[in-house]
Amino acid sequence: MSGLIVGLGNPGDTYAGTRHNIGQMVIDELAARSGSKLSVHKKSRTRAATVRIGGEPVVVAVPMSYMNVSGGPVSSLAAYQSVAPADVIVVHDELDLPFGQVKLKRGGGSGGHNGLKDITKALGTPDYVRVRVGIGRPPGSMDAATFVLKPFSGAERKELDLLIALAADAAEGVVTDGLEAAQQYFHSPRP
Repeated sequence: MSGLIVGLGNPGDTYAGTRHNIGQMVIDELAARSGSKLSVHKKSRTRAATVRIGGEPVVVAVPMSYMNVSGGPVSSLAAYQSVAPADVIVVHDELDLPFGQVKLKRGGGSGGHNGLKDITKALGTPDYVRVRVGIGRPPGSMDAATFVLKPFSGAERKELDLLIALAADAAEGVVTDGLEAAQQYFHSPRP
């Protein structure tokens, strides 16, 4: 297997349209592009599918656990698929980027993101690739934990499909072109 792309979020209908679940939305998009459906992978407690990106087989998956305990499912699936941590791509919501921006990086800290913190602990390294999907900062004095569990605003929903597609394109770009080339392309200003 040439790689694993995991989208973070929380399970269940309550969280389906929330900012914290943008990673799962991106995985749904990647699966849909190849005509695949995610199915339960019991050994890893994920929903997963094998898709083709640039002719290569890649597993796309979402943990069936809550965000803060994503590490076990991610590391279990990576081990099951014989994917090294360096070939794991994690798609997640990012408070420190404005809504609509997508940035790519390898490694680094968790930035207070408990899902990333748990994945780093479970994989034993922070050196996996992150597709950081900007959701912006909470308005006023709203708590960040409250903000990420709220649905997107009406204005954001009008742009949400474009953001999901951009993040999916970025994840595919990492697989087909490598991280540095994908960074150069996706970090460049758009007209």
